[in-house]
Amino acid sequence: MKFSYNWIHELVDGFDVPAAEIGRLITLKTAECEGVEAHGAMLDDVCVARVLTAEKVEGTHLTLTTVDTGRYGVKQVICGAPNCRAGMLTAYWPLGKKKVRGVESDGMLSSAVELGISHEGDGILEFSGVEPGASIAGLRPDTIVEIDNKSLTHRPDLWGHYGMAREVSAITGRPLKDPVNLGLLPTGDGVMKVDIRDFALCPRYSCLVFENVTIGPSPLWLQYRLESIGLNPINNIVDVTNWVMAELAQPMHAFDLDKITGDTIIVRAAGDGELCEALNGVTYTLDSSNLVIADSAGPVALAGVIGGGPSSITATTTRLLLESASFHASSIRKTSTKVKLRTDASMRFEKSQDPVNTVRGLARAIALLEMVSPGIRLVGGLSDSWQQAAAPAPIEFTLSWMQRKLGRDVSEEEVAGILERLAFGVSRANGVFTVIVPSWRATKDISIKDDLVEEVGRMIGYASIPPVAPSVPSRVPPLEPERAFQRKVRSTLTAQGFNEVYNYSFVNEAQAAQLQLPIADHIKVLNPIAAGQELLRTSLLPNLLKNIELNRHNFENFRLFEIGREIHKREASLPEEIPSCAIVLYAKDGDGKAGLFELKRVAGVLMPGCETRPAEARSFEHPHRSAAIWWQGEELGRLFEFHPNQVETGRAQVLYLNLVKMLDVQPGVQKYVPLRRFPTSDFDITVSVAPRSLVADVLAKVSATAVDNLVNVSYLYEYLDEAKGTKSLSFRFTLGAPDRTLTSDEITKAQEKLRGALQS
Repeated sequence: MKFSYNWIHELVDGFDVPAAEIGRLITLKTAECEGVEAHGAMLDDVCVARVLTAEKVEGTHLTLTTVDTGRYGVKQVICGAPNCRAGMLTAYWPLGKKKVRGVESDGMLSSAVELGISHEGDGILEFSGVEPGASIAGLRPDTIVEIDNKSLTHRPDLWGHYGMAREVSAITGRPLKDPVNLGLLPTGDGVMKVDIRDFALCPRYSCLVFENVTIGPSPLWLQYRLESIGLNPINNIVDVTNWVMAELAQPMHAFDLDKITGDTIIVRAAGDGELCEALNGVTYTLDSSNLVIADSAGPVALAGVIGGGPSSITATTTRLLLESASFHASSIRKTSTKVKLRTDASMRFEKSQDPVNTVRGLARAIALLEMVSPGIRLVGGLSDSWQQAAAPAPIEFTLSWMQRKLGRDVSEEEVAGILERLAFGVSRANGVFTVIVPSWRATKDISIKDDLVEEVGRMIGYASIPPVAPSVPSRVPPLEPERAFQRKVRSTLTAQGFNEVYNYSFVNEAQAAQLQLPIADHIKVLNPIAAGQELLRTSLLPNLLKNIELNRHNFENFRLFEIGREIHKREASLPEEIPSCAIVLYAKDGDGKAGLFELKRVAGVLMPGCETRPAEARSFEHPHRSAAIWWQGEELGRLFEFHPNQVETGRAQVLYLNLVKMLDVQPGVQKYVPLRRFPTSDFDITVSVAPRSLVADVLAKVSATAVDNLVNVSYLYEYLDEAKGTKSLSFRFTLGAPDRTLTSDEITKAQEKLRGALQS
């Protein structure tokens, strides 16, 4: 957002702070200043000059002139403008001497573009009624203060020079001058009627009718001021509306009244499929979420965003309908986003404009139109329809509260002075302040007493508040069990050589369909942050498949894991989020068996003593390589290999665990057990079983047998005898007593008991 230093200077009486310093003060007390740049520095040297003679340079488009500059004497100047001729008054810029086509030229006859007055022009400037040597009326060097837009988002009043001048007035202690004369507003009924269908979307709509309008270029001073802050001059009427917007932060729009059908302006929601042809030549297809300005024939503008093309001001316009309105901020934002168009008006309406400002904008426009369109006349009175909102409740606070919040002493007079300079209404009684918030700060900006602390704090300067550590003792809160557990899992897996990956919690329909995860089970996102992220994930696997695909091009073997949340629908409730862990082992070569056994080992590291039990393979799992993981009597996850059609090359195995259940079945605190003082005895037993028998089932027989002094059982290996159709399983048993060495008889009895249990 660009602000003219000269403009602010005109609105603050006795303002004498240098531009660079005011930029620094604004940054400290109001909003972030991004830079201060000179504009039109040459205008102090530019003067009016009369062309005495003008002769064409043979073979060129150039004209050799002699000009009377008054201030600098008579000069010989080469000019390339098509309108250069003897007798005209134009602008002379003393740039020094140089040769053009071998002819000496001293200085330059300038166009509006070259002097930074306008962005376009066909020739050099032309004047009348002035003498050579005079400065160009209304033009002087300026300085542009650029403010970061994001720091003004909550301050709709600061999107205009008058609002920023109010801040500068409060900072410097200089009086503020109001450019608006409300006495110019006409009395009586307006020519046009206003019909607002929903005051929630349009709190106020005001308009005036003018006749005897002349359309033409704006005066140079108006063009120069708009150009300096980045607004393009168009014509005198449109430039006035832009001036008011830049000064009072009140967007306005001018309609050609002869192109309006009927005598009523209607503010309403658009119909579904209704069309609106805009000023930019685009025809927009609207729906009921869009607000339009309409006459009896249809939309004439897209409210708060852009005017209509058919009703626009042209060179033949003689009657004018001038609109000044206030619209609901989020409605304008939604419309602007939908039609993919942000304008200077929409950006201001998105900040919640003050409805009181509509008539102020019209009053200011009356004064300006009389200056730029001689003979213009008002017709009728003010058409004004609005539903006045309830006045904001007064805010009360005590001085002691203010001092405690600020962290420094401040006097009653200082607090009251600051708030009054910022145009708050302030009264004091028995040490209690009662503050009335002005309308332009009551639009979602100031509503509670803490907001007033910020107002006082920024004006006294945050640097004046001594930094003091809080007296409240700080204690580190206890670590949340779930977070501590997940850190332990993460640390264990990284120690085992796995790399953690982080994925978005979103998937698309193609990813879900690849694993045959029902689309209906997913929660759809209404406003996805990017294409392909329309569904909340119900599994970590779709994105892990993407990780495998990305990494297999660069690595032949890798280990990955992700800790994240599955998100599942729940009826009449918020979704259920289940913390889960997916561990992946990929190898380009091999049959995949080693990967399964490695993940089984990792499962044992995470859950000592866990079991793997056969499970029916899901569609995306290898039909003969899937198992359920059981621990402490609970099924906690799955161990499987991806089906070959899921991984293009190589093999990938997955250990998938439910971290909620894992945390719930964690064993309690284990007591210290001293080292054994007496030796143990080991022996192996091999048992013959059916080929598809499970090791876990065999070990269950041991668990069901009461064997004294049995310390440990370990599975060693298996041998498959294909000829006999049997399988041999070997186990190692460890016996030992804590208080003595076992006798051979005790060991023999234990062996016999265990053999009997295994062979049953």
